[in-house]
Amino acid sequence: MVSENLLSSSKRSPTTPKFCNSFTTRIFSDVAGDITIVVDGESFLLHKFPLVSRSGKIRKMVAEAKDSNISKLELCSLPGGPHTFELAMKFCYGMNFEITAANVAHLRCAAEYLEMTEDYREENLISRTETYLNEFVVQSLEKSVEVLSTCELLPPIAELVEIPNRCIEAISINACKEQLVSGLSHLDCNGESTELKSTCLEWWVEDLTVLRIDYYQRVICAMGTAGVRQDSIVASLMHYAQMSLNGIEKCQIWNPARMKPSPSMEENHQSIIVETLVSLMPTDKSSSIPLSFLFGMLRMAIMLDAAIACRLELERRIAFRLEMVLLDDLLIPSVRSGDSLFDVDTVHRILVNFLQRVEEEEEEENEDCGYESEGIGSPGHGSLLKVGRLIDSYLSEIAPDPYLNLQKFIAMIEILPDYARVIDDGLYRAIDIYLKVFFPVSVIQTCRFSLKLA
Repeated sequence: MVSENLLSSSKRSPTTPKFCNSFTTRIFSDVAGDITIVVDGESFLLHKFPLVSRSGKIRKMVAEAKDSNISKLELCSLPGGPHTFELAMKFCYGMNFEITAANVAHLRCAAEYLEMTEDYREENLISRTETYLNEFVVQSLEKSVEVLSTCELLPPIAELVEIPNRCIEAISINACKEQLVSGLSHLDCNGESTELKSTCLEWWVEDLTVLRIDYYQRVICAMGTAGVRQDSIVASLMHYAQMSLNGIEKCQIWNPARMKPSPSMEENHQSIIVETLVSLMPTDKSSSIPLSFLFGMLRMAIMLDAAIACRLELERRIAFRLEMVLLDDLLIPSVRSGDSLFDVDTVHRILVNFLQRVEEEEEEENEDCGYESEGIGSPGHGSLLKVGRLIDSYLSEIAPDPYLNLQKFIAMIEILPDYARVIDDGLYRAIDIYLKVFFPVSVIQTCRFSLKLA
C-alpha cells in the first residue's frame, strides 16, 4: 500500500517525506531530503540519489549547478504538472503505482522531458510507458480514444513522441477489425430521417465524440484511408455534430435580432466544427447523407458565418438531390438584419447548382446514347418537374414576406426553364399572393413586375 504522504510539497507539512517499507525505499525513510524540486509553484522535498539515477535531466541540472551542494531546482513546463511529476518520482523511488490509459500519455511525456531513458537505468519510465502503450493501448480502440483525448492538454512533446499518431492509427485499424469481425451495422436513414437507431450505430461512434475537433478530423481521415465504410463515417459525423453543436438553439436560428454583432469565442469554435465536419463528408456521390442533416448543417453554417467554401459545398450537395427536398427544408431563415425573413439567395444558388447538374447529366446521356435531347423528354425532365413544383410552393411561402425584394422574387421565377412547369397554377398563386401584399405599397413596382412577366 503506497502512502499518500509520499512526497512533501508546499501544500503539505514541510517535514521529511515518509515512504513505504519496500526494500528499495526503506533506506530513505530516515534520511532527510536533500533537494527541493519546484514544479508549477509546488515544491517537493526529495533525495538526489534516486532522482539522478533515473532522470538524465535532473542529473545534468545538478552537475551543471555552480553550487555543488545545490538544494533547489525548478522544472518549468513539465508535462502533466505536479501530479504527473509525483508519479514519476514514485517510480524513481521504486514505489508501486498503476499506469492507466488516463495517465500514460502524461507519464510518457514527463519521462521524455526528464530524460528517463535506458542510458541511466534499465526498464526506466520511458520503457515502462512504451510497454503499456504497445501492449494495452494500441490493441484497444476504446483505450486509444481515451489516451488520445488526454493528449489535448499536453504540450508539443506529445506529438514528438508520436502518441497521437499511434492512437489515431490504432483507432482506424481497430475500427476496421471490428467491422470485419462483427459485420457493419448500417445507418438507417429511413428516407431522409435524421434519427439514428441505436442498434445501427457502430459502438465507437459515441466514443469519438469526446475528442477535440482537430483530433477527430485526423481520426476520420485515417478511418477513410483504412477502409472504414462510408455510412459508418457519416453516422459518426452526424453524432459528433449532434453532441458538439447542441448549444445552438432554434430560437437563435430563427431570431436574427438575438445575434451578437461580433461572434463569441464559443461561436468561432462552433464555426470551426461545422467547417471541419463538412470537409470530412464522403466525396462519393453515392453516399447517402440525409438531406435534413445537410440542411441543418447549412443553417448552422449561415448563422455562425462559416467560411463561404463550407456553405457552397453544402449547397452543392443539396442541389445534387434537390428533387428529393421537402418545402420546409428550403425555408432557411435569413440572419441579416433588415433583410427578408427567408434566405432567398441561398435557395437561388442551390437552384443554379441543380440546373447545372441537370445540364451536365443531359450532356453525358447524349454522349452515351448518341442522341441529343433537351427539355421535355430529356433524362433530367422528371427531376425538373419535381423541382418546378417545389419552387412554386416555395414562392407561395415567401411571397407574403413584406421585406422580400422584388428583384429576388423575379429572379426565382425566371431561373427555371419553361418546360419545368406543366401547368402554371402554382406560379400564378405565388404571384397573386405577392401582389396582394405589395400592390398598396407601390403601384410603380407592380407595373414593372407585370412588364417583366409579359
